[in-house]
Amino acid sequence: MAAVQVAIFLFTDFGSDDLYVGQVKSALHEYAPGNAVVIDLLHNAPAFNVRASAHLLAALVGRVPPESVVVAVVDPGVGGARRPVAMRADGRWCVGPDNGLMSVIAARAQAAQIFLITWRPPTLSASFHGRDLFAPFAGMLAGDARAADRMEAQAGLDVRLGGDDLAEVIYIDHYGNAMTGLRAGRLHRKQCVVAGERRLAHARVFADIEAGEACWYENSIGLIEIAANGTSASAKLGLRLGQPLAVD
Repeated sequence: MAAVQVAIFLFTDFGSDDLYVGQVKSALHEYAPGNAVVIDLLHNAPAFNVRASAHLLAALVGRVPPESVVVAVVDPGVGGARRPVAMRADGRWCVGPDNGLMSVIAARAQAAQIFLITWRPPTLSASFHGRDLFAPFAGMLAGDARAADRMEAQAGLDVRLGGDDLAEVIYIDHYGNAMTGLRAGRLHRKQCVVAGERRLAHARVFADIEAGEACWYENSIGLIEIAANGTSASAKLGLRLGQPLAVD
């Protein structure tokens, strides 16, 4: 019988065009089983912004198949006191820093277990735990053979952001659409999203409004997103990462 293929997903703020992602994948190639497939979720997560990234990660993980492994690294405190952890939440593994990044997933999960990673590689860079620690350990988890005795169960995460929605812009894509930390299923379609002095009504998709007009809609990962038909909503409305929002 053929071995079941395991997927490893990468979520980082390393940048798609920089030299870091390739090194992470090289480490995965060394430690993960030969049948593992590596998938890029995002490498342009909001740099240094753990809170926004945590809400974006929580939305994306909902589309990750069970029994997969997610390497999640937005780690401005790398080399400091924050702990390296592995978390099993609703059948998926996440590996990364205990700095709040995985805590939104944990808070919303039906079941979550936290483990301190006690394993260390022969060489550990002070500033690149994504390559030297998190990727190798994710590879071990994907192989399901060497990880169990290299981690210790913990009562919980040190840094917990909670499971509540985040009423601010958490990501702006290259179209100029602004994703928010608000889950669309919690709003009535007659409610407006307020950004600065603009009150934005709901539309099913941006093609349902006039060219150049802006709206909010439920995007493909269940978040409220602000978009404009045929133009950049962020430029049109002056939206920025971290901009606070309100619901009316």
